Amino acid sequence: MTDFARTRSLFHMPDGVFYLDGNSLGPLPKSATRRVQEMMTAQWGEQLIRGWNASGWMMQPRRLGDRIGKLIGAPEGTVVVGDTLSIKVYQALASALELNPSRRVVLSDNGNFPSDLYMAQGLLGSLDKGYELKVVDPEEVEAAIDESVAVLMITEVDYRTGRLHDMKKLTAKAHAAGVLTVWDLAHSAGALVVDLEGAKADFAVGCTYKYLNGGPGAPAFIYVAPEHAGKVRPALSGWLGHESPFAFDLDYRSGAGIDRMRVGTPAVIAMAALDAAMDAWEGVSMADVRKQSIALADLFIHEVEARCPELTLASPRNGAERGSQVSFRHPEGYAIMQALIARGVIGDFRAPDAVRFGFTPLYIGEQEVLGAVGVLEDVMNNRRWDEPQYRKKALVT
Repeated sequence: MTDFARTRSLFHMPDGVFYLDGNSLGPLPKSATRRVQEMMTAQWGEQLIRGWNASGWMMQPRRLGDRIGKLIGAPEGTVVVGDTLSIKVYQALASALELNPSRRVVLSDNGNFPSDLYMAQGLLGSLDKGYELKVVDPEEVEAAIDESVAVLMITEVDYRTGRLHDMKKLTAKAHAAGVLTVWDLAHSAGALVVDLEGAKADFAVGCTYKYLNGGPGAPAFIYVAPEHAGKVRPALSGWLGHESPFAFDLDYRSGAGIDRMRVGTPAVIAMAALDAAMDAWEGVSMADVRKQSIALADLFIHEVEARCPELTLASPRNGAERGSQVSFRHPEGYAIMQALIARGVIGDFRAPDAVRFGFTPLYIGEQEVLGAVGVLEDVMNNRRWDEPQYRKKALVT
């Protein structure tokens, strides 16, 4: 049984804040401050360049990959950390396309995060071989899988509504049709029970700054199934993905297995923070996290619908059909969220009209949920949002 009182004590939370936005950026793990300071002073400061060997900086991407792998059902040696999620999407899609060379369709849905679609558009345009990006409604994905499709590229949890795709079911149908799969776990890793090996996923990618609490801009990760890892050709043949980086050969030779998916030099300071964040997961059951997040979200939905009738639920009502986030719609969604934030309830807004809230049991419970609903009720029923300062759009929403 996971001790959520213990995990809660591991995070810094400002006084007077109900934080329901861990689905966008996880809060600061208290140990991260110390870990980063130690890395900068004792390692970088004292060891200088010797830290690459003496402190194992070069192996951080693999070591952290294995720690994340335990949370997403990935065997040891199949996940590596580094670069950004967009880069990892590009790598995974490019490799999958090369493994299925006779087909020209990439299938996705309009609940996929736009950046994934942007990367696909850019890649397919560069290849200039008649590729097509086919984007359908989330409910139409299963029916759209056929023998014309090369790769199914899906974000498991819809970033807008929290709608959850059935990874195992869709992957099985894809494979039956000769289709490879790329799964984006940005809203899954650390929120859901994920079993990449059991689902037989081909590729998966994800970020670490949301539910994994790695910090703003924390590095991404990529998973390659063991049966593909030794034969995929990295489209981004970076120095760190070379078989022998310090031989300084002029010709590229892929590293072994997942190492070939490394690209740039590890972001050592950021990885120190992520390493500290991963400590919070020791002794945590993802099944317990999932059960509690559904309970918290269900409570939130029940209370909001009873007390804020102007808001319309945009997320699936059944907890088994959504991720760890809930969205409500309102024409004044942006102003509503700004009014909430001004009163200490932090969620976020997603265009055109969704106010979005995340439920992360590692550091929030029923008290925070009920407190947030109380503030939301006041904002809605007393039209606190109807002020000019709440309509001014910020750069980040």
